[in-house]
Amino acid sequence: MPEDLKKLLADYVKKEYLDEDSDMEVTPETKLISSGIVDSFSMVSLKTFLEKKFHIKLPDDKATPEAFDSVNNIILLLKEFGVKE
Repeated sequence: MPEDLKKLLADYVKKEYLDEDSDMEVTPETKLISSGIVDSFSMVSLKTFLEKKFHIKLPDDKATPEAFDSVNNIILLLKEFGVKE
């Protein structure tokens, strides 16, 4: 898996959902939903970002808290919809 996809997603999460002065690192394994970084409202904006960025449509039944709970999980979801590694 190229680091650029992991970096793109981690950077987006940091920029959108963490305070500017936060020194928290977002790694591919960081729990996003269960740690509270991404809440249910933020999940909607994250889903929209992914759909626009990768020109895909994610069905609501696939956009689950589990699927969005880490960068690695998001990448697995994106691969299901044809986003290349």
